[in-house]
Amino acid sequence: MRRHVNRTGRWLGAAWVAATGLLASNARADEPHVACVATVSGRRVLVKSQAFAFMSSELERLVKLGLAGKLEVELTLLRKRALWFDTRVEGAVLTQVLAFTRGGYVLDGRPLASGTEPLELERVAWSLETAPATDERWVVRINVRLHVVTAASLGRVAEWLTQDPDEGEARSPMSKTLLRSLAEDLARDASGRCDVTRVP
Repeated sequence: MRRHVNRTGRWLGAAWVAATGLLASNARADEPHVACVATVSGRRVLVKSQAFAFMSSELERLVKLGLAGKLEVELTLLRKRALWFDTRVEGAVLTQVLAFTRGGYVLDGRPLASGTEPLELERVAWSLETAPATDERWVVRINVRLHVVTAASLGRVAEWLTQDPDEGEARSPMSKTLLRSLAEDLARDASGRCDVTRVP
């Protein structure tokens, strides 16, 4: 009988470990992440990027209610250097507006055929002064942030809500802090990198 109990306990323990691992992998799959493909042909570098799992249920609800999402994308082209820091060669910062219309989601007015999963980001192209040497290794670093309500706009709301109409002074600076925290909760960001591959 004791052997049966021990066997059952071991089975339950193994099942718990497996379930915990499954939940952890699902949680990672739901976290925002980005991917990019970068190619170089001669002196031209082209980067195509995608953002995954950026639309939480709350952000989606706000956008469908008519609020616009602000999508900030920063890309940096780096030349890898052995035993030293990478060298920044080029960079680009894009700010795009994600909105919902009767026809579906649009990004800067461009319809998103696949919706928001994934978010197809705007392509970026750089023209280098000289073509990379054959023995050089280049990478692209990408940072993406999506937020619907900004901390600045919430700060203005906090000032309006906490303003004393008689004295003209804010009574509760804590309200602004709380609203800024709320803005962070309504934002999602991720970063990643990809190698630059050569094409004919």
